[in-house]
Amino acid sequence: MRKTGWAVSSRIESAGVKELHQSDSGPVPQQRHDEAAMPGKPPMRIRAVKAGLGTAVALCLVTTLVHVVLVFLHVAPSNPVSKRYSSQVNGWVYPLFEQNWRLFAPDPDSFNRKILARTAHTDSKGSVQVTPWFDLAAVDHSAVDHNAFPSHTSQNLLRRAWTSYVETHGGSDTARSERAVMLQTYLRNIAADRVAAHNDGRTFDFIQLRVVTLPVAAPGTPAGNRSPAPTEDRLLPWWKVTSNGK
Repeated sequence: MRKTGWAVSSRIESAGVKELHQSDSGPVPQQRHDEAAMPGKPPMRIRAVKAGLGTAVALCLVTTLVHVVLVFLHVAPSNPVSKRYSSQVNGWVYPLFEQNWRLFAPDPDSFNRKILARTAHTDSKGSVQVTPWFDLAAVDHSAVDHNAFPSHTSQNLLRRAWTSYVETHGGSDTARSERAVMLQTYLRNIAADRVAAHNDGRTFDFIQLRVVTLPVAAPGTPAGNRSPAPTEDRLLPWWKVTSNGK
């Protein structure tokens, strides 16, 4: 009887100790029903972020692949595929992704060009007001001179726009292809933006360009000598622009 009573008291004491340990550690958290039903599944917000990130990566890869294919068709020798899709290829490549070999075989200009612009505006009385000529190339030259790191825009934007215009138009100012129309608009917009930036807010309706081509002076020519006669003085027609010159 004594042994039985001692065993019963030991069980009671052990049960009391177990309850004490459970009460000290706090209540046992109950598992949520949705967590138990979906073990290991991430929250909806994380799934949405992952889906958006995957879509963005896929779009970047597709855009890169399309760009590489179109540029390859542009630089590759003429073939049936490049001829069939020439309009799409040229529309993508020009003018932002134009490819050439001038990095390895530079072709510097052998002439100095003055690209001048003037604007016209019709006032409320119906009279047309024409501004004096404004030298666009001189603005670029001033930004490049004595500048250790001149911008690509100041060096090449206006110059390349004019050479591309000449390549597609020749001696005529009539656009005879889609690319010629595009480059004419490109040159007009550059000139209009440059004039509007130095026009003190004055509006204009038309813009006209004049390109004066001068030969490069021979080495050692004194600076005080008279400038050589221009080899070409080309006057372009008036181009219509919006009231703010854009």
